[in-house]
Amino acid sequence: MSRANWKRLLATVFPGTAWLLLFTLLPTLLILYASFLQRDPHGWLSGPLTLANYARFLGLGPDGFDPLYLRILGRSFLLGAVTTFFVVLLGYPFAFFIARSRHKNLLLLLVVLPFWTNFLIRVYAWIVIFQRKGVLNALLDNLGLQPLHLYPSWTAVYVGAVYTYLPFLILPLYASVEKIDWTLLEAAYDLGAGRVRGFWHAVFPQTLPGLVAGVLLVFIPALGTFVISDLLGGGKAILIGNVIQQQFGGSRDWAFGSAATFVLMAIVLGGLWLYARRAGERGMEELV
Repeated sequence: MSRANWKRLLATVFPGTAWLLLFTLLPTLLILYASFLQRDPHGWLSGPLTLANYARFLGLGPDGFDPLYLRILGRSFLLGAVTTFFVVLLGYPFAFFIARSRHKNLLLLLVVLPFWTNFLIRVYAWIVIFQRKGVLNALLDNLGLQPLHLYPSWTAVYVGAVYTYLPFLILPLYASVEKIDWTLLEAAYDLGAGRVRGFWHAVFPQTLPGLVAGVLLVFIPALGTFVISDLLGGGKAILIGNVIQQQFGGSRDWAFGSAATFVLMAIVLGGLWLYARRAGERGMEELV
């Protein structure tokens, strides 16, 4: 390889590789190493290496089995799954509505508009809406209806999560909907398919890339969220993200926080690996 080619290769490959090594691989290795350390009496990391943090997370301790953190992890998965379900339920038809509208640019602007405001301000806005003397209860009072006690509550957490992550599904899904070949649907109708069957076999598969990307963009951050549950749950809605934040914050148990972080990271990466493997196998079956 000539010197010019080497320079071109370094100019194109080195910056991205260095960025990934410095800001992705190195922090991950540091978290992994810290997860095997211990917390000293002053809150700093110290040796020797141990598996006690992982055993504690799994509920294994000298006093017997305590599935506290496993229950919190399951609660976080439930929040992620429910949030993703309602985001898909709302975002899927809305992406089609935007794509078929004559005012798609305006609608896309409205979808992106919340990102122009600080995330914390948007979450605090739901507190103003849901609190006992908030906007929603004032409206219900004017209508002669009983007030609702939605803050703090799990309902407020779910609503805040769905609102926060809805654009993360609409935008990639809209990109797929824009590329749909509608002649396939017309061909399905010509072959005798009804509306539901035609949509399922001719349209839905074309939206899968955007749908899968949107589901991942929603589920993964919803799984690790802690700000929404902390503010809208009033400190009572404890998720795995809150546990990790507390360990690196007030508790100063960085070793256990690193172990909890790596467990969550391993579960997410394992799920992505299984999905990629399954998708690859399915692609090979279609080629054969």
